[in-house]
Amino acid sequence: MRVEVLTLFPELVEQITKVGIPRIAAEQGSLQVVARQLRDFSGNKLRRVDERPFGGGPGMVMQPEPLALAVAAAKAACGADAPVLMMSPQGERFDQKWAQRLAETPSWIVICGRYEGVDERFLASEVDAELSLGDFVLSGGELAVMAIIDAATRLLPGVLGDAASAIEDSFSVGRLDHPHYTRPVNWRGKSVPDVLLSGDHKAINEWRLANALGQTWLKRPDLLAGLELKAAHHMLLREYLNEYASQWPDK
Repeated sequence: MRVEVLTLFPELVEQITKVGIPRIAAEQGSLQVVARQLRDFSGNKLRRVDERPFGGGPGMVMQPEPLALAVAAAKAACGADAPVLMMSPQGERFDQKWAQRLAETPSWIVICGRYEGVDERFLASEVDAELSLGDFVLSGGELAVMAIIDAATRLLPGVLGDAASAIEDSFSVGRLDHPHYTRPVNWRGKSVPDVLLSGDHKAINEWRLANALGQTWLKRPDLLAGLELKAAHHMLLREYLNEYASQWPDK
């Protein structure tokens, strides 16, 4: 997967391949991140890529021509069919489905906005999709880009030590993950659930599914509305809720 990032701060974006899973992917040759300095396409001695907005108002707006030239250079390097994405608080919410979609795309281009915004003519003519991490505003798109690169990289074949880790992650199947426990068995007076120590894999799998559904009900009930639950799922969820109610009667 090749990712072309167009940014005013390439040195920040380049850090993504120096740690964690992206570093492993880069060393394996599964991931290549190319960060291009937008100022290199400014066409002026001051290397400016922004101007005041027409009509007045606060802040500065990124000019269309440097952005368009940077996109052209990126497409020349990775292919004319590479989709062009823009990080924007106005964009579609990035989620696990988007991460999977990008992981299956050999190369893609993503633009990191800055200042007050980007000239609308560039967005209309050059950008295929705008993406957002949520309803908040960052100083620029760099941190958001690093997040989506990490999310997509986890799904590349052979990157994770255990491929099942990606499959079982929260949101991969439309719900949250189940709780996790490790050694010691007893920690500060709290014990690991007995079923996880039983060696009964069928019972463990049922416990994990019930708790995944239960955690989704407790923390993200909106996700349950989009799930097609089978009768067995409803039964496990009812059992979880009954147990939860007995442990936390005031909830």
